[in-house]
Amino acid sequence: MRIQLNKIFQADSIAIVSDFDGPQAPGYLLMKHLAQGGFKGKVFAVALSGKAPGGATYERLQALPQRVSLVVICHEPSVWLEQVQACVDLGIGGIAFLSPGINPEHEQFHTEKQAALALARKYQLRVLGPNSFGFIAPHQRLNASFWHKMPLPGKLALISQSGALLRSILDWSGEQRVGFSYVVGPGGMDDISMADLIDYLGTDSHTACVLIYLENLKNARRFMSAARAFARYKPIIVLKAGRTEEGVQAAYSHTASLLNNDSAYDAAFRRVGIIRVNTVSQLFNIAQALAKQPRPRGPGLSIVSNGGGPGVLATDYLTRNGGKLSLFSQRTQESLKQILGTDTLPGHPVDLQGPFSEAQYAEVLKTCLYDEGTDGLLAIFSPQHPEEAVLAAQTLVKSVAKSGKPILAAWMGESEVKAARDILDQGGIPEYRFPESAVDVFLRMYQYSRDLEMLYETPPAIPQDFEPDREKAQSIIQRALAAGKTLLNASETKSLLACYRIPVTPERFCQNEEEVLAAGQAIGYPVVLKLMTPDAVHKTEIGGVQLHLNDENALQQAFRKMQAKVETRLANATIDGYLVEKMVYKTFEILLGAKKDPIFGPVIVVGRGGVATEVFRDTQAGLPPLNMALAQRLLEGTRMYPLLQGYRGMPGGNINELDFLLCRFAYLAMDFPQFKELEINPLMADSQGLMVVDAFAVLDPEAPAHQQGQYPHLVISPYPGAKYSKTVLLKSGEVVNLRPIRAEDEPALARMLQGASNDSLYMRFFGYIPKINHAWMTRFTHIDYDREMAIVAEVSRGAGRELVGTVRIIEDTWRESAEYAIFIADHVQGKGLGGIMTDYILDIARDRKIKKVVATVLPTNTAMIKLFEKRGFSIDRSDMEGYEVELLMVNG
Repeated sequence: MRIQLNKIFQADSIAIVSDFDGPQAPGYLLMKHLAQGGFKGKVFAVALSGKAPGGATYERLQALPQRVSLVVICHEPSVWLEQVQACVDLGIGGIAFLSPGINPEHEQFHTEKQAALALARKYQLRVLGPNSFGFIAPHQRLNASFWHKMPLPGKLALISQSGALLRSILDWSGEQRVGFSYVVGPGGMDDISMADLIDYLGTDSHTACVLIYLENLKNARRFMSAARAFARYKPIIVLKAGRTEEGVQAAYSHTASLLNNDSAYDAAFRRVGIIRVNTVSQLFNIAQALAKQPRPRGPGLSIVSNGGGPGVLATDYLTRNGGKLSLFSQRTQESLKQILGTDTLPGHPVDLQGPFSEAQYAEVLKTCLYDEGTDGLLAIFSPQHPEEAVLAAQTLVKSVAKSGKPILAAWMGESEVKAARDILDQGGIPEYRFPESAVDVFLRMYQYSRDLEMLYETPPAIPQDFEPDREKAQSIIQRALAAGKTLLNASETKSLLACYRIPVTPERFCQNEEEVLAAGQAIGYPVVLKLMTPDAVHKTEIGGVQLHLNDENALQQAFRKMQAKVETRLANATIDGYLVEKMVYKTFEILLGAKKDPIFGPVIVVGRGGVATEVFRDTQAGLPPLNMALAQRLLEGTRMYPLLQGYRGMPGGNINELDFLLCRFAYLAMDFPQFKELEINPLMADSQGLMVVDAFAVLDPEAPAHQQGQYPHLVISPYPGAKYSKTVLLKSGEVVNLRPIRAEDEPALARMLQGASNDSLYMRFFGYIPKINHAWMTRFTHIDYDREMAIVAEVSRGAGRELVGTVRIIEDTWRESAEYAIFIADHVQGKGLGGIMTDYILDIARDRKIKKVVATVLPTNTAMIKLFEKRGFSIDRSDMEGYEVELLMVNG
């Protein structure tokens, strides 16, 4: 599939299909831009009207003297189907629809577009567009776009869903001398998607960073998978338009009012390591910094300024936005005092008031930078004259080379500091006109580091085996939908929660006073009385909740008062009955909710709960599935987290138990696509445990029913244990469990490799004996199940479990091939496990519709060669350093 995309983005010959009716016609402009850009390939004009610019002109594609790589169609949709058919007949692999001025909402456009795209898909032609701005590949001198200048070649790839913004950025980039590897205006993305572009650019040698202006997203799951695959190595920076509160007014729940689509985008971007920015300037500021400087390892920024005001402004921006000033050690403070010749310890930011020498400036910079609490350095300079600015810039460049920490600069002014900025730029130090811009870059670089750290963090093991009662939960949902109900009350929702071992208050559903009083007696005082009506989700707002009922008399009075209110103020409401619950006294009220987002599916929100949830607005959003580490990061992102830890002598909550409950709640939300909204509020918490006090759910009757092990409504593939697990028997009679690997397996996998012989490691890693640490191990344990599958072999050892083997297939982007690898622990070699695991992973490859499986094997690894031969692999023995093996798959 990459070969087909190469036919577009690395085309060596192009045909332009257009009318060419005048010098401003799209086809005419494209011919001009290709020529002016210096494109070396052949360009043919196909003029359907018979009129074209000078040179050879053809009236149809079939008349061309050669087969071209790419056909660019700049014409009304009425000719699209015919032109696609011509491309099919001629064996042309790439098409771009560059058709400005066409209304995509027009019914005729939709019909003709669908017919043309259906034909292209049938014959696996890749299509850019429709309504594409075109693309530019500066390294190939290829400008097949509506922009008239060839940008400088560079390492940045730019994708924009707005042609107007793309033109503005390209104009700006010429003045700023910013270079690009590719510039793409993808248009409607009905075939080549944002995920395709990320996959393509992620494997492009000219591209070091991908910048995206995003308005909408199709196929979010593929986008997330592609972004995760490359964000660790090539930063992906997104400017997402449309931060709106649309739909909040119609929401039932606190969750929905706090969680809009923009919050879902934030959660999605964090989950895969995408850097989100709010302005075009931030887009390029952060790209420039990441290209020139290492990422910070912590949030501590040291600020050195030659003026008080700029340093204070930088500090204010830093602390307001979640950063912090570096906390200098006593040794650093004493050193600064000596360098500056002052009687008192210097403050922070370090303010170099008065005259200072080049040597003093250099020593101050190095002392601050190499303090152990410093994660990055910002040098701010406001010069008195240009020579001073140049000298300071030269000093900065010389003083901080190869420090391993990010260095940023803010040389304030314009003409007076122009020469100094050139020195900083040439010295690899990102420079900004204002301190706040530099601080913003530092914070986003740190957040990027944090997100990647979270992405590859090894989570603690789940505290205990967890197996929900999915069948019972399914029956509750089916009964409600069969009865025409879409709003589940507290009692019904708590029954669902209990299926996932989420603790709920003891309760009884009642219809009259006698039943209410009997319930109070059975549950035990104190109790709570709640009115059950689908016409009021937030019952406290109508007086439908009575708390702290300590005896039968209090309960009776509360019931009669509530009944009177029903008769007078809620005469037209539907009253299902009354709920009597045990009164729970715990320190914290927590909101835990889920909402179905139209793009990303279920989104989880957690934070401060209770009736004032919208007032505090202290929540964090994340995407399921969750593990213990991801749940912990969500909690840490709330302002209430320090309280949950315990604050100033006040006991905290049981955070480990809360993390586990978050994981179970996420599984409930993702197991049933029928949930439109699901909310627990409040979840009461203290150091002794957790208890759900109130909850409700909103169902979507149009959603498909849950199918065990299948999650098409999720954008992150969950752990496929139910689908790809089985038990096998070795020749020795030993029972082995085969299951997909998970991030929690890192310690066990490391122990297996550490216990292996050098010969075994040599056969697997071709002579390279790896350093078995976390950074290296994450390559094997933290996988995207949509792109890779790894199976581990697990055996019982006393009260614990041991890993004795692993086999994996790593797929290419389009599942055309997958690379196979296997490792078997020394003490189980020769017992048939290697063959069993190979057969199983090949079955999985067939199930995933992979076309071929490839591997490399050392010529001395005779046992592995025999295994391949027995299974029908072809073996290329031409390279004595490693045989290449291949198996063409037969997929049913």
